Amino acid sequence: MAKGASISGFPEWLPQERVVEQCVIDTVRKVFELNGFIGIETRAVEEGSSLLKKGETSKEIYLLSRLQEVGHESDTPLEERLGLHFDLTVPLSRYVVENSGKLTFPFKRWQIQKVWRGERPQEGRFREFVQADIDVVSDGDLPEHYEVELPLVMVSALEELRAFGLPKATVHANNRKLSEGFYRGLGLTDVEGVLREIDKLDKIGDDEVCKLLVSECGASQSQAKACLELAELSAEDGGQLREKFDRLCSAHGIAQDGEAYALAKQGLETLATIVDESAAIRPGSVIADLKIARGLDYYTGSVYETFLEGAQSLGSICSGGRYDNLASRGNRKYPGVGLSIGLSRLVSYMLHTAGARATRVSPATVLVAVWNEHDRLQSNRIAASLRARGISADVSPDAAKLGKQIRYADKLGIPYVWFPAEQAGDETLDGGQSTASGKAGGDEVKNIVTGEQCAADVDSWLPDETYARQDVIVE
Repeated sequence: MAKGASISGFPEWLPQERVVEQCVIDTVRKVFELNGFIGIETRAVEEGSSLLKKGETSKEIYLLSRLQEVGHESDTPLEERLGLHFDLTVPLSRYVVENSGKLTFPFKRWQIQKVWRGERPQEGRFREFVQADIDVVSDGDLPEHYEVELPLVMVSALEELRAFGLPKATVHANNRKLSEGFYRGLGLTDVEGVLREIDKLDKIGDDEVCKLLVSECGASQSQAKACLELAELSAEDGGQLREKFDRLCSAHGIAQDGEAYALAKQGLETLATIVDESAAIRPGSVIADLKIARGLDYYTGSVYETFLEGAQSLGSICSGGRYDNLASRGNRKYPGVGLSIGLSRLVSYMLHTAGARATRVSPATVLVAVWNEHDRLQSNRIAASLRARGISADVSPDAAKLGKQIRYADKLGIPYVWFPAEQAGDETLDGGQSTASGKAGGDEVKNIVTGEQCAADVDSWLPDETYARQDVIVE
């Protein structure tokens, strides 16, 4: 959880923590744009009819009401009420349908926004948090090669975040068609129910999931055990995946000339392609893991979960999949595939586990000193000249002794203090050491990290790049 958050599940970062979050956001956005994704932002609220497309987890939705409506909310059907969006995929589907005539397809978009979800707050899980999404949506057919591209883009983004203390990330992929074909080959009909229960494996374990498959999905003990055997199957290359799957089908009497196997085969080949083509670009970044189910109803093809080495307690930090039926207008469909990173969860891990911290709190590179309030205008002019040249600058809040002004800069991590020349005669630090030379007509600047002080011209001086950046380091 975010330290200092006064309401559980609603993190508030301190200024130096916010710097880390902003660096993470900027890094991820740059990777998305490097791969040709276009940024958008959608409204925070959606109609209940759209939000309910998610499935059984609609209990997590925060519905809106005005004070005047308290006590009368039930008069309006849930589908007609407004609620805060719990993810960015459902709003995207609505956005695409409404703006289809103005978009170029395939539409590759990135989106980084806050979402709200009414789940139980715990380590790394919040009720209000930032998500970072990429999706590709098509008008009509969506080529399968995007199901390879998107996990690789996310791996690239997560690889960049390793500089901030994030461990190596691996995408675990499955395909809904593969799972559905196998379940139907076993004789199971409640495919969505089976997928929802299999999705709970990491949370409650094999035994409890087996019981739920029997009690909730109508599976026999042997069918339930076969579902768990499928979930145990994993592979790092397509050939190994095909061999293991066919052997499992044979063991449970699923004929390779039947309709169920034909459906599973479609998903199997797509998954094998994802694993093999990903390995050709980033070996080991994507593996086939058939326990990945994704409990959301709208997924129809490939599904993904992403895990960090040595951070199992976080669970999946990036997930998504293909959806063919979420966005449509009449007979016209807009299939898509997308992945989403829970950025707030990653930032919390970086801050409180990896030890990430900002090199400085203030974005200012220079603090311009003020000799007395009468001369503040000159200090403001110096700051304006520096800013015009792209050097971030702040002006001292008061004309205190120079030692106090320097300590103020130090607390904010501002590496340079600029001394205007006009009144630079007799001021000294608390210890009596001269701070400014007092040379007529010449400004001076002091690097308070190294102690170096020298003459400086406001039209030509440049900070050392080592100290100019507001950056994030890992202790």
